[in-house]
Amino acid sequence: MGALAIRTQGLTLAYRHGRGINDVDLEVPAGEVFGFLGPNGAGKTTTIRVLLDLMRPTAGSASVLGLDSHGESLKIRERTGYLPGDFSLPPSLTGAQVLDWLSSLRPNTPPDRREELVQRFAVQLDRPMKQLSKGNRQKIGLVQAFQHSPELVILDEPTSGLDPLMQDEFHRLVRDYVAEGGTVFLSSHSLDEVQHTADRVGIVRDGRLVTVETVDDLRGRGVRRVTLTVAAGSGDLVEGQLRVLDGISDVTRRGDVFEFAVVGSYSSVLAGLGQLPVIDMLSRAADLDEVFLSLYRGTDA
Repeated sequence: MGALAIRTQGLTLAYRHGRGINDVDLEVPAGEVFGFLGPNGAGKTTTIRVLLDLMRPTAGSASVLGLDSHGESLKIRERTGYLPGDFSLPPSLTGAQVLDWLSSLRPNTPPDRREELVQRFAVQLDRPMKQLSKGNRQKIGLVQAFQHSPELVILDEPTSGLDPLMQDEFHRLVRDYVAEGGTVFLSSHSLDEVQHTADRVGIVRDGRLVTVETVDDLRGRGVRRVTLTVAAGSGDLVEGQLRVLDGISDVTRRGDVFEFAVVGSYSSVLAGLGQLPVIDMLSRAADLDEVFLSLYRGTDA
């Protein structure tokens, strides 16, 4: 593993009332898109606020870009872009005034980069923030997070309010940004959002990190659904063999059409099916939402 963009060790923040985070050990290599996944209240935003020294941990440590999150927080902010989940700005300022103000905090912001992002997201710059929809305010939030070409971008629910076309543009922006050497820490309660962009996913539950896995590995935990059509009149024979094949469960039948679940490798299943009079087979990928829910309940998929 190369340089780490984010590292936490035993990171803990205990609230007097309510849930914080507990003993979070996490490593995010530079050049990665890391998805930080969990429902509202799981501890995602608290973790981000500790990383950026907006809150102080009760125990443990955190470093960002090799810098101590508390002692060197100003240096971290110079090199980091951040979009909070509760992004809000003075309602009377226009989009242009907002971006000008935030650029003044980082004098090295390249003007051409800002213009590229404004065009990319069709940002409305001439209207006050109070007149903009949630989606249009969110686009300004994305521009301000990326406009100074940071080394690391931390995003909390970044596509909230965006329409499907803008969500797709955001996914392309993330891929382009990482291809240029950037790192993204993307917090979300939506597995669909994370799986489009992330290399790895960390799932947090009740303030604890449950697992860190690649999207493919998570998918491998899941149950794939198969629809199998066999030759007319062979249903009884096929049903008997399907029910004893390793790796197959939940077999249902409608005439000569069968549906069943496959967990794990297809190898033994395909070997068994090769002996059957199969006409057609449709396999659907594992539902990652089901995988997430099973992990969140503390059970295997």
